Amino acid sequence: MLHLLPLSTLLLLRTIVATPTPVPEPQPESTPESDPLPLIIWHGLGDNYAADGLHTVGDLASEINPGTYVYYIRLDESPDSDKTATFYGNVTSQLAQVCAALAADPILSTAPAVNALGFSQGGQFLRGFVERCNVPKVKNLVTFGSQHNGIAKYQLCGATDWLCKTYIGLLKANTWGHWVQNHLVPAQYFRATDDDTGEPTQEYLENSNFLADINNERAEKNATYAENIASLEKFVMYVFEDDTTVVPKESGWFAQTNISSGEVTRLRERRLYKEDWIGLRKLDEKGGLVFKTTEGGHMQLSDEVLTDVFKTYFSPTKGSSREEEQVEL
Repeated sequence: MLHLLPLSTLLLLRTIVATPTPVPEPQPESTPESDPLPLIIWHGLGDNYAADGLHTVGDLASEINPGTYVYYIRLDESPDSDKTATFYGNVTSQLAQVCAALAADPILSTAPAVNALGFSQGGQFLRGFVERCNVPKVKNLVTFGSQHNGIAKYQLCGATDWLCKTYIGLLKANTWGHWVQNHLVPAQYFRATDDDTGEPTQEYLENSNFLADINNERAEKNATYAENIASLEKFVMYVFEDDTTVVPKESGWFAQTNISSGEVTRLRERRLYKEDWIGLRKLDEKGGLVFKTTEGGHMQLSDEVLTDVFKTYFSPTKGSSREEEQVEL
């Protein structure tokens, strides 16, 4: 027996058959390669994580690479206390605190990697983070006016900067004393050298709380430090042409300067490089070590320079593909 369907049902079936189901167009998947990596920024001496100037830098990074998560490293949620910590504190303890904070951040801890930007002393502290922790893993590290090979003189203070004058007085009184090396930040990256040879003094090697360790200058080397630095894709070091705050300014390129004679021993001529104490030679051999200069005095940075950094080293599409223009050292 033939069963006839109601007219309404026939019309519905005709519509279904006549109108093919649209096939959705494939959507591009979001991948770590297409999204900007998070950016961690560590400020310098006398600054704080909430400063307008620092956030202007972060805003520019987000403008150049939309979607960038910017994390401003801080040692205290109070901006005033964070500023004080740039003068007073144990750098080893401070770095351990930062390592724990970054590893616990829900965004940083789940990212495939991060980029890092360090200003002045924040640059060598970020390098210390790479060597000692590197969780989250740093892909590209850029430093401006940092003291990677330490300082040979303490900075001059402003006429009314009593905080600066107080700690400079303490520093000069007893740089290698236990209390100073555990409480005054600049003393922990002060590097004393022999006037005749330019080599570090035994007093520095025995008592330095921070720099002698992260530069692997002591007899016993930490192999992890070298492995972590060599794992970077790019380590970009900017020196300010007219820098008179960092003495010697060539410290920003790991150069060793004899203060008495003014003779500069470039990085590639040093044992630190030749014996690859911290992985710089291995990184250099794969094209990852970049030496740059920029005009002006210490931390006189233009938007043009920062824009170039964000496009060249932190862009998810351009990354490290561009040929580098380097200063020959």
